Amino acid sequence: MTTAEENGCHDDDHFGVAVVGGGIVGLALVTGLLHRGVRVKLYEKTSAFRPIGAGIGFTPNTQQALQLLNPGAFAAQQKVTTANGDPKNPNDWLLYLDGYSSDVEELIFKLHAGYRGFEGCVRADFLDEMLKLIPPEIIQFNKSIVDIVDPGDGAKVQMHFKDGSTAQADVVVGCDGIKSRVRKLILGESHPAAEPSYNHQYALRDVVPMDQAIEILGDFKARNRHMHLGPGGHVVTVPIAHGKMINVVALIEDPSDWPDPTQLTRKGDGQKAIEAYKDFGAPVRNLIKAMIERNPTPDLWGIFDSVDNPTPTFAKGRVCIAGDAAHATSPHHGAGAGMGIEDDLVLSTLLANVALFSKLNRAAAVGAALNAYSHVRKERSQWVAESSRVIGQVLEWRYPETMRDWEKCQAELTWRSHRIWHWDQQAMLQEAQSAFQKLLGSVE
Repeated sequence: MTTAEENGCHDDDHFGVAVVGGGIVGLALVTGLLHRGVRVKLYEKTSAFRPIGAGIGFTPNTQQALQLLNPGAFAAQQKVTTANGDPKNPNDWLLYLDGYSSDVEELIFKLHAGYRGFEGCVRADFLDEMLKLIPPEIIQFNKSIVDIVDPGDGAKVQMHFKDGSTAQADVVVGCDGIKSRVRKLILGESHPAAEPSYNHQYALRDVVPMDQAIEILGDFKARNRHMHLGPGGHVVTVPIAHGKMINVVALIEDPSDWPDPTQLTRKGDGQKAIEAYKDFGAPVRNLIKAMIERNPTPDLWGIFDSVDNPTPTFAKGRVCIAGDAAHATSPHHGAGAGMGIEDDLVLSTLLANVALFSKLNRAAAVGAALNAYSHVRKERSQWVAESSRVIGQVLEWRYPETMRDWEKCQAELTWRSHRIWHWDQQAMLQEAQSAFQKLLGSVE
């Protein structure tokens, strides 16, 4: 068995954080901790980084949180994102089209996101830029977490991996995604919130070269973010790779149960996807056909979230969860990654405070910090997951309060989006610090 020392993990005297999971949220947390001088190790279960999904969007609050988390991470995001329209004069509107009633695709409502407020990029490009901020020796691959033991006596937390190796740290943060093993270890295997719930939607995802996208959608629609709406489904198109291609996400309502809840994707029948959009206008129909021509048996991505059984706590002892591991959400707000980045901001700030404590008081400080984090982040992130479900219904004309009343649709979308985007990150950090001090006082 490999020992903690052989594994290059944290020694007994120095404060150290273990991050489990090398997705966007895990990598961002590592950069935030490094920026604050906190020792950290990242444990990734795969043999190399494999970004899930082609594109990622950055809402205004996400950009603000990134800048506070680590200016280098924000610079990485700015380097790889693609502006809507003309990069020298970006179009900062999110445009919602009737993609169903005719081939014209009439603009039915729009939402202003602020200057470069909502832009996308190729997920792998952002990951590559983030990795430039992280020394390679901090990352260990092929480390699939099996168990975590918190002795509760001040000794370090022990991690046990599938390959038989072990490691130790003062705190373990699970950023291991929607099917989180760390969440199960915190809550228990049989807890209702241990597994996410199928949202009865699945998505087709692909990237389409810009010249083909222009041929199908026209120049303006191809170079600007659009939502093509209709009953029972909608399609999101976002320019990425500095205008070389568009990211396409096509959502399809699904009354059936997901066949294998242990898997987030399954192989699909391209003809069924074409059939699902057969009554939409020509732009959407042709876009779906182009995707299926590229891949006749596309991967279908099940939309899972934590709305039916929200996680009751994000922390237990000196172990916590962040991002989708804590509050999985559907993609309709485009805010899932942003919620994880906000988690990272709170965690890195509080854990930087904990790093100043002596070894004697460290365990109590970690517990207080993680409980403060859970207290501050739970309500907002779980509301976003609930609201994202609602927006999915609004965009498919099946939300009872809005249906096909475009003014009501716009009003619903606006207030919900603004609640996410116009978030006071500094006030959140002050609340977290206050909660930390209060909880710390109660255990001293």
